[in-house]
Amino acid sequence: FSIDTNWKLGFIGRNGKGKTTFLNLLLGKYSFVGSISASTKFDYFPYEIADHQKEMPVVDFMEDLKPGCEMWRVVCELEELSENAEILYRPFNTLSPGERTKALLAILFSEENEFLLIDEPTNHLDIAGTEWLEEFLSSFKGTVIVISHDRYFLDQVADRVIEIVDGHGEFYSGNYSFYIEEKQARFNLQLKQYEQEQAKLKQLGYTVERMKGWGI
Repeated sequence: FSIDTNWKLGFIGRNGKGKTTFLNLLLGKYSFVGSISASTKFDYFPYEIADHQKEMPVVDFMEDLKPGCEMWRVVCELEELSENAEILYRPFNTLSPGERTKALLAILFSEENEFLLIDEPTNHLDIAGTEWLEEFLSSFKGTVIVISHDRYFLDQVADRVIEIVDGHGEFYSGNYSFYIEEKQARFNLQLKQYEQEQAKLKQLGYTVERMKGWGI
């Protein structure tokens, strides 16, 4: 399938169906059969923090997470998240889960026009932080794939949905609420088609039995 620019794509499916694996394929972490092409740069959240980095202030390793990120942009994003920039100067392992999430999101969003791959971004965010993230992603000028179990969050952010079902992706051209309605409509249609096929088979069986009787 193809993903258009400026889409905000909700990527959903039951646990273990391959959502995170798919994002890692886009990042080139695994070998695969087929082809993936993109004309833009991918960035993934949450960042992987090495054990030795957890002992360091964020400011000392944010360049490793996102080469070329500028400090002033990170600070601006933190302010939007209602967070003080001083958390960048404290050892990472002393920050609360919410502070860690906000610091890493600020780094992620410090550069524009990227293709963002975001996996469960609302974990550990408070209501204000989640609302800010919803607004940011809605206005973000770039493509986003979001994996989330937060249905309300997806409803506010996603304008397209892909669901992984039985090893393939099913596309829905709307937000999460549209997905729910459309999925039910598709199920109803399939059920109707199935019932019609069963009725035809039943009628065919009845006809065959009558023909057997005529043959006797």
